[in-house]
Amino acid sequence: MDDRGTAFRRLHEQPGTFIIPNPWDIGTARILAAMGFPALATTSAGMAFALGVAEGRVPREDALRHCRDIAEATALPVSADLEKGFDDSPESAAETIRAAAGIGLAGCSLEDHTGRPDDPIYDFTLAVERIDAAARASGALRRDFVLTARCENFLWGRPDLDDTVRRLQAYEKAGADVLYAPGLRDLATIQTVCSALTKPVNVVMGLPGTAFSVADLAQAGVKRISVGSALARLAYGAFVSAAREMRQQGTFRFSESAMGFAELEGFFTGVSTA
Repeated sequence: MDDRGTAFRRLHEQPGTFIIPNPWDIGTARILAAMGFPALATTSAGMAFALGVAEGRVPREDALRHCRDIAEATALPVSADLEKGFDDSPESAAETIRAAAGIGLAGCSLEDHTGRPDDPIYDFTLAVERIDAAARASGALRRDFVLTARCENFLWGRPDLDDTVRRLQAYEKAGADVLYAPGLRDLATIQTVCSALTKPVNVVMGLPGTAFSVADLAQAGVKRISVGSALARLAYGAFVSAAREMRQQGTFRFSESAMGFAELEGFFTGVSTA
């Protein structure tokens, strides 16, 4: 696993834009690896749904266990969505990095979302101090580790582009390796963010109204594309639709669009032609 952080960083340094999809369990991680994706990222929402709880309600040890399972499922680098980390302080942010590295992750993301709906975004100074502490902890590790800093303004009722750029620039200066502002809805805004930064930018696809192509995003300056909880929501949506059909209509037409058993099993036996 010592080489995974280095491999992950190289993905951000090489030409072009890459997709880092988000599995939510061991099986989906292995399917995505078999399909040829170069790296994986966990999804905090997908993890929570798989555990049967709401997002943000997964205890630290359960979250780390889940991320370790994903990291050990394949040989690919894995970056974890660790939300705000394990607490609010800069010291906690640093501890989050050390814990993430300790379970074999190649990187992780930290948010400036407080987890409190009445006061959703950390004060600017504290937010920067948290990323500074995380970056220092990352730099002190014995192996490479890619730190992604997230500005959550657009997801929490604060669509302030100037403040978002200001925060991302400060996180970049504090030592973050990748910058990320989920919730950007148009290519012009994405390009503005990318142009304001010198380090790689991650953009999330899969949100309603943001169905841009890899080519579109590459032209806007994006280096990395994730899909957050979109794959998990797609799968759960199909599951719920099938369950409703059985419960409400007494029919089983959903099975006509289900993947064949042999094809699905092929991902786990090494005979898939994905």
